[in-house]
Amino acid sequence: MNTEKDFAPLTPNIVRALNDKLYEKRKVAALEIEKLVREFVAQNNSTQIRHVIQILASEFALSQHPHSRKGGLIGLAACSIALGKDSGLYLKELIEPVLTCFNDSDSRLRYYACEALYNIVKVARGAVLPHFNLLFDGLSKLAADPDPNVKSGSELLDRLLKDIVTESNKFDLVAFVPLLRERIYSNNQYARQFIISWIHVLESVPDINLLDYLPEILDGLFQILGDNSKEIRRTCEVVLGEFLKEIKKTPSSVKFAEMANILVIHCQVADETKLTNDLIQLTAMTWMREFIQLAGRAVLPYSSGILTAVLPCLSYDDRKKNTKEAASACNHSLMKLVTPEDDEEEDEEKSGSPGSPSKEDGQPKTEADGNDMLNASQESVGFSNISFFTPASADRPQVTLDLDGIVQVLDRHLHDSSTGMMTRIAVLKWLYHLYIKTPRKMFRHTDGLFPMLLKTLSDESDEVILKDLEVLAEIASSPAGQTDQVGSCDSTDHKLELKVPESTKAGQQPGTGPKTTVDSSPSTPSMNSYFYKFMINLLKRFSLERKLLENRGAFIIRQLCLLLHAENIFHSMADILLKEEDLKFASTMVQTLNTILLTSAELFQLRNQLKDLRTQESCALFCCLYRSWCHNPVATVSLCFLTQNYRHAYDLIQKFGDLEVTVDFLMEVDKLVQLIESPIFTYLRLQLLDVENNPYLIKALYGLLMLLPQSQAFQLLSHRLRCVPNPELMRTVDESKYMDSKQQVSKRASHSQVDYNELLQHFDRVQSKHLEVRHQRSGRASDHPDRKLM
Repeated sequence: MNTEKDFAPLTPNIVRALNDKLYEKRKVAALEIEKLVREFVAQNNSTQIRHVIQILASEFALSQHPHSRKGGLIGLAACSIALGKDSGLYLKELIEPVLTCFNDSDSRLRYYACEALYNIVKVARGAVLPHFNLLFDGLSKLAADPDPNVKSGSELLDRLLKDIVTESNKFDLVAFVPLLRERIYSNNQYARQFIISWIHVLESVPDINLLDYLPEILDGLFQILGDNSKEIRRTCEVVLGEFLKEIKKTPSSVKFAEMANILVIHCQVADETKLTNDLIQLTAMTWMREFIQLAGRAVLPYSSGILTAVLPCLSYDDRKKNTKEAASACNHSLMKLVTPEDDEEEDEEKSGSPGSPSKEDGQPKTEADGNDMLNASQESVGFSNISFFTPASADRPQVTLDLDGIVQVLDRHLHDSSTGMMTRIAVLKWLYHLYIKTPRKMFRHTDGLFPMLLKTLSDESDEVILKDLEVLAEIASSPAGQTDQVGSCDSTDHKLELKVPESTKAGQQPGTGPKTTVDSSPSTPSMNSYFYKFMINLLKRFSLERKLLENRGAFIIRQLCLLLHAENIFHSMADILLKEEDLKFASTMVQTLNTILLTSAELFQLRNQLKDLRTQESCALFCCLYRSWCHNPVATVSLCFLTQNYRHAYDLIQKFGDLEVTVDFLMEVDKLVQLIESPIFTYLRLQLLDVENNPYLIKALYGLLMLLPQSQAFQLLSHRLRCVPNPELMRTVDESKYMDSKQQVSKRASHSQVDYNELLQHFDRVQSKHLEVRHQRSGRASDHPDRKLM
């Protein structure tokens, strides 16, 4: 120990006692120091006061000897007590050496340091606030101290400091937030408890507006929400709940945009087996729901990121019911924000002026675009597949919909085979909504979306297929899809005007009238060029996936007839099938279309249109269908029955003797007989009463009877024909007499201008092609006696 001169104005007794190992002797020395400093205060001798503090700090508190450090700490506390209200003038010198001792390896010394600082702060009260960051930094370390006594002492000091902050209006929040932002990412449980308790206190102080700085700490709060401690999670929930209440009260001052990406991150779950992640996700999703409702269109630049987080949650089961409901509300609210004004072209985009996005800028944004939006929390979050989305310009006054990003997200979910059913339905609803609200901009993406939309028709869910068909139908009928490409419906006969049903277009109530149709090609205001492309690709898909045609073909076509008008569907498909090179598929497809035409309630209007052939349009439709129906002879006959072309049906049946009669062929005849007994052909059965004017109907039915083996269908048709009255009248009457007595039929035939001879020739040509193909496949028909009846 140095000489007495070195420690003046401290006496040798004080110095000796401060170095003593006994607490009681050090306490006596502290009382002497307090008395000495009081004298200096009375004399207003600040020089000596600083000298005493300096000696206690450098020679004792920072000494290498543990007992000297203990003496220095109690001495500094005594100085503060003696200074009283004047201690604020010397706080830096008093506090710093004590805080240094917080890092001491001796737990007893750390405890004494905590006690000393408690006394210093208790005396100084509000004067310590300029040094708050130093105190907070020191306390945050002691909060995780392994020694229970040290922790207990730090908690006392912590409560005292909170009281001071609460009662003061001079707290420097601006200086404190950077420290808080740094420490909030601690993984230590006690440090987290300390941090969250302070945020809770600061948030409750009316004069402290922590909400302005919420974007800087929100990510850290969600990190703490995932703590293993139930108590910490509960406190964090309370804090987040208070912030959300305040946000609802003052939404105009909330920085929604700066927090949107943070919520997007935490709405995504990396490890679904961890229960705390469920809490984080539910809380983030709840916040997101409120943000969308409060901020409105301000969140549109972040819509792709929001959808990335929200869409997977829509397929959650009841175990995550709350999260699913919150996600559904987010999805619904976000969808409502998209309006027709988002389809308007920006002047900057057209002129290429500064500030407008270039072609590269217009591409969907990637993960890297938003990496600077968050702090170091990105590394600690640990979530996989996190997407960041930022607006093109933060200071642009007009909110811009991130359409490219949205389409990218929707397309990604459609391509992902693991996407849940409800998510796929939501994706398709979004696409439909975007085509309704922003058709012009959406059609830029149609070529990219089209293949996947067609593939989705193979989905296992009927509801998904229905939504998919709605999207495809909107694409095919939207005026925004108009191009210069014109497809042909029928290049050889009268063209058919494409129509749209009155009650199926978005925003149009039944009975308000269909869209105006001004052209006869698929590229009209009603049906654009995508309609014909859609029909071609749909038939191609049926050709490649026969199970799709077998299991869902009728369902898909019937729904399309409701969405895009049955006449359009059948006319275009017939035209495409006429050029089909795979004749076997063409025959199968015609058989499918024919069954739908004859049996589906959705085709009632089209059947009525074809029944009488009273207009030029109906005749043109009949001819178009007939040419393709020739791929399937039995279907062709049934079409003639439907259109009351009984003589032509009889002529066709006469040609069946030259065809290859297989088991499949006879099964189709069997089905036709069953159809004749169905309600669809009630009018045909009633016409059997008028034997004189319908001789060819009776002869055609007898022709079918002669084709059938003596099966159940044979018995059924035979019984029906036995019911025909007066068999004597079944003979064919004189042709001229027949035509005179059938004036209506004459009028109908002259008006239709159908060349039945040409149709018969076309039938012969098509059947010749089918026969040739069958022979090429099998060598000779006689090689397969089980497939042919002699």
